[in-house]
Amino acid sequence: MKTVAEPLPDPEVADGRRRRGMDNRARIVAAMIEMVRADEIAPSAERVAARADVGLRTVFRHFQDMDSLYREMSVVIEAEIRAIIDQPLQAQAGPARVIELIGRRARAFETIAPFRRAAEAFRHRSKFLGSDYARLVTQLRAILERELPPPVAGDPMKLEALDLLLSFEAWARLRREQHLTVEQAKAVLESATRAIIA
Repeated sequence: MKTVAEPLPDPEVADGRRRRGMDNRARIVAAMIEMVRADEIAPSAERVAARADVGLRTVFRHFQDMDSLYREMSVVIEAEIRAIIDQPLQAQAGPARVIELIGRRARAFETIAPFRRAAEAFRHRSKFLGSDYARLVTQLRAILERELPPPVAGDPMKLEALDLLLSFEAWARLRREQHLTVEQAKAVLESATRAIIA
């Protein structure tokens, strides 16, 4: 008895499905990022689905839980931050390079501020949010040590003071609790950095 072979799947249909799936995934991540940027600290899966204009089942088809969605969001934000902090410095040498770092960090910290607030709210539920930030802190310290004049980098008291002064936590306090503008906060950090380096 002859068996009839199953028809092969149409490659164009399969490609179309794959493209739709990738598009839906990107829309879900973009929706999550937009909501957190708009200070919605803990958007639910339902709200993300509505913002992305997809069904709730689609969200969980692409992300097994909210932590995996946070992870994907974190990858996108980390790429944005890397594009800022990895740019070559223009200043030639010495303290001017450290002052240039302040402007660079101001842009990076303004970018991550809403995501850090979300991380603080959800660090007990997300293993990724805390570890990503710890990695960023380590990278920023390495950059600072590399750019400091050797006598300053070799002075533990000055190095620790500058690492604290140029941290996200110091920036967030200047911006939120002390209500300074970006330019005012940068001016404070530049003045304090010059005093320590001198």
